[in-house]
Amino acid sequence: MRGLDLEAKLQVLSASAVEDVEPSPAPPRPAPIRDAVPSFGQKVRLPAATRATATPGVVQVQTPGGTVPLMRVMVTNACSLGCRYCATRCGRRIRRTAVTPEEIARTFLDLHRRGKATGLFLTSGIPGRAVAAQDRLLAAAEILRERYGYRGYLHLKLMPGAEPAQIERAVALASRVSINLEAPTAASLSALAPDKGLDRDLLPTLVRAGRLAREARLARAEAARHASAQALARLRDPERRPAGGAPSGVTTQFVVGAAGERDRDTLGLVSRLVRQGLLHHAHFSPFVPVRDTPMEGDPPAPERRALRLYQSERLLREYGFAFDDLPFDPEGNLPLDADPKLAWALAHPERFPVALETASREELLRVPGIGPRAAARLVEARGTTVLRGAADLAAAGAAASRAAPFLTLRGRLLGHRDSAVQLTLWPGGRPTFAYPIETSTSPCAYR
Repeated sequence: MRGLDLEAKLQVLSASAVEDVEPSPAPPRPAPIRDAVPSFGQKVRLPAATRATATPGVVQVQTPGGTVPLMRVMVTNACSLGCRYCATRCGRRIRRTAVTPEEIARTFLDLHRRGKATGLFLTSGIPGRAVAAQDRLLAAAEILRERYGYRGYLHLKLMPGAEPAQIERAVALASRVSINLEAPTAASLSALAPDKGLDRDLLPTLVRAGRLAREARLARAEAARHASAQALARLRDPERRPAGGAPSGVTTQFVVGAAGERDRDTLGLVSRLVRQGLLHHAHFSPFVPVRDTPMEGDPPAPERRALRLYQSERLLREYGFAFDDLPFDPEGNLPLDADPKLAWALAHPERFPVALETASREELLRVPGIGPRAAARLVEARGTTVLRGAADLAAAGAAASRAAPFLTLRGRLLGHRDSAVQLTLWPGGRPTFAYPIETSTSPCAYR
């Protein structure tokens, strides 16, 4: 756009009207045995990307390893697609602009050298052909990797309609790649994005990228098995990680509650992709109506619905739950008033209580309030420590008040069931900003 300098362009291309918040897809780092850590089911605001930095395009992102500055920017917010919910849809009256691959690379490297940005998330609208939009993303990545030798974190978005050679190149260059499926079925996607096809371009692109990333992951694992101790140390050093091959995997995003989709359909698709090793994890963005879009009058989706999807996905990926274990209601959705792990436990009284002094790690993982690390630490502690009660649960990182009603110790029940149920109630309330929102970048653009 004429009259805009580079800084002003970056402000437009990285803007978002709402805080980008999601429950943590991964637990915090292990704490010492006597330090409690956040429990499963707690409303954890991770990663919470804020707009609190003075540098255009850079946000502070909270990760399990700490807070890091990440540059997140679109190459352009111009778009030819008519997605009904999207802030950058064609025909919407917003300020449009673009930056060149060279401008992105130089700006990011300057910020990186000054310690203001440790990684880059690069996405784009699709003005015209998707292949051309993907070429611009790849050009920026090639400048960073090949001309300037940057080997740090680089997240590249895959465009619907990208060619196979472009997908292969993106996986070779990026630390992580993603393509947003947006909806779990062809019908629900058509209601959101009539120009896109789930089975025509979105899923095939994700599957191809997932297979390439899986092959690279297996090749790295095979190389590590035959590597010397010195070579293994280099592999574990974050500064020496392979620059490409998507070592951080493939991710996707769903817009929740906008098109009548069922949680069962969403999690069924996610479960299948994760089980096949094609998907690292999914993001779930509650629908937010945007002004001057066809869906501006639709109600926003409850935030807790996205939370329940995140919790259920973690049960599938980290807790040994099967898809059929998830507590869907007759309409195929998850309960909003209790986390899915507690709902499963209450529906299976024959599995409880569990004896804390003899239960396996797998049995402990089914107990509300006990996560993978806490379960492993409780099993390990039994070899060196005499477990005395609920205080030892907290010391291991479990939510003692939630877990205690489902556990016995030397034949004695550790807590009351009613307290576990009360602790799962959502505090309630909607965000304070008004609907529909004003934004030039979709709230879920950087997923």
